[in-house]
This record gives sequence, C-alpha cells and structure tokens, in this order.
Amino acid sequence: MGMENTNKFACAINCMDGRTQDVVKNYIKENYNVDYVDMITEPGPNKILSSPENAEGLVENIKKRVEISIHHHGSKVVAIVGHFGCAGNPTEKIEQIEHLKKSEETVKSFGFPVEIVLLWVDGDWQTVEKIV
Repeated sequence: MGMENTNKFACAINCMDGRTQDVVKNYIKENYNVDYVDMITEPGPNKILSSPENAEGLVENIKKRVEISIHHHGSKVVAIVGHFGCAGNPTEKIEQIEHLKKSEETVKSFGFPVEIVLLWVDGDWQTVEKIV
C-alpha cells in the first residue's frame, strides 16, 4: 500500500444519481466500520457491469478506479448499487437485482481480495437493502 493510512475505506460502485450518494455512504460507514467511502459513479452501474461485453472500455475504467481504492486506500469492501427509478437502468427492481448479481460476477473477475456487497436503494431514498 502507498501512503500509510489509519483511516478505513470502502468503495462503492454507485449510480451518479445524487439521491443515492449520502444514503449509500452512510449505510456502508455504519455497517462496515469504515471512515470513508470512495465513490465510483456511473448512470446505472449495475446495467453496465451486468453485460461487460457491451461496455468494455467503461468496465475497464471502473476496474481501474476500484483498483485505486483498494491499493491506495486499502478498501476491503466493494459495494455495487442499484436503485428505484434509475434513469441509467430504467427497469423494475427484480430485473435490477438480476443485474446486481451479474455485476457481482464481473467485479469478482477483477480478481481483487475484497468482499463484494450488493445494495438496493428504495424510492424513499432512505432505505438500503442488502441483497444476498
């Protein structure tokens, strides 16, 4: 690891939607005992990562950013987020959860030694559900 860091980090591959930022950050900080959450944002990241063959350059770019979070900040947890009313992935919750599960396979294939967590943000913009 580069600069020694006493603060603990996690990483979230989150939607760019501003309504998801604070609730995801707070959920991860509270549930994974970290001080900071590195945010990698894209419109509908679960859609992008669920079919990497359709977005190779973008997936590679996400991978590079995850790698920075892990190698420079020591992140041990990577969350992938889907949410209600997503403009980048305008599908129902059930389909988005399938996308999250496929996204998990893509992020696993990056080969980083991290726990991967799947999160769903509901339409009240307060409720975060861990998908298992």
